[in-house]
Amino acid sequence: MTSPASFPEYVTLALWSTNLGRPVADLAGWADHIDARMAEAAKQGAKIFVLPEYASEQWLAFKPEGLQTAQEIAWMADLAPEARKHAAKLAKKHDMLLVAGSMPWHIDPENPAAGQTNSAMIFTPEGDAIIQDKLSLTPGEQEPENWNLTPGKAFNVIKWRGLNVAVLICLDIEMPALSCVLAPLDIDLLLVPSMTLTPSGYNRVFGCAKARAVELMTVVAACGTTGAAVNTTNNPTNYSGCSVYTPCEPQLGHTGRFAETEPTYDDGADGELLISKDVPVGLIRNLRNGEAEVWPGGWTAGHVSVVRNG
Repeated sequence: MTSPASFPEYVTLALWSTNLGRPVADLAGWADHIDARMAEAAKQGAKIFVLPEYASEQWLAFKPEGLQTAQEIAWMADLAPEARKHAAKLAKKHDMLLVAGSMPWHIDPENPAAGQTNSAMIFTPEGDAIIQDKLSLTPGEQEPENWNLTPGKAFNVIKWRGLNVAVLICLDIEMPALSCVLAPLDIDLLLVPSMTLTPSGYNRVFGCAKARAVELMTVVAACGTTGAAVNTTNNPTNYSGCSVYTPCEPQLGHTGRFAETEPTYDDGADGELLISKDVPVGLIRNLRNGEAEVWPGGWTAGHVSVVRNG
């Protein structure tokens, strides 16, 4: 992937807590909606733009009449290739790395019956296109009579303009085993698109995102859906916001909270757009390379044995 040799000291992020309740008429309208928010972010210097998990649920506003819940995933996966074309153009137009949320994706495009993944679609302005599958699915995502998704098996590290960028989708950020996989990979930005229906779900995802920033000595940026998609049969509410977390170090203000919006069910508009300016990725890489207070490095527990007593 195209990547200048120099490492940036700062990067500005844009996170959009998309309100799924704002209807779109078709995929072109969906892309226009994103285009407008990316243009707004570009004016403020953003170079990375993130939409939430299941951003594709906005498409349900124009789903065919009579489409059943168990058919929605395959239908959205049918639309995904065209949606990806729109997103790739937007990444290039605005000179941003774009995480176009997640959407269902056919495991085998020639055989939709083989199943679908829940996949984050990532595009660089240089023309790279990366698919990151969700690795740990919720019980509801796996129900045969519901969305019946298949978990992914691979994790991507994206080298872009000097940064090591990775994406974990929603529940994936709650899995400590995945944190151990990431620990030795020198990740500069971990992006977390999510969908949570309730405050408890929001606090699980965002609380774990904050913990991962400490564990991995990196920046973790999370954003989730709000509102309820028109014609949804599955998710009657969504509650979330946007946050950027850093390690809890003196040089970063001790708290680990770099920028955030107030979580909500529905803001009555398009959903809040958080512009997190000048995130100090250079300083944080230096901390990761030995300047932190107590961080021991990319630590795993492979050398630890369990002793059972009693």
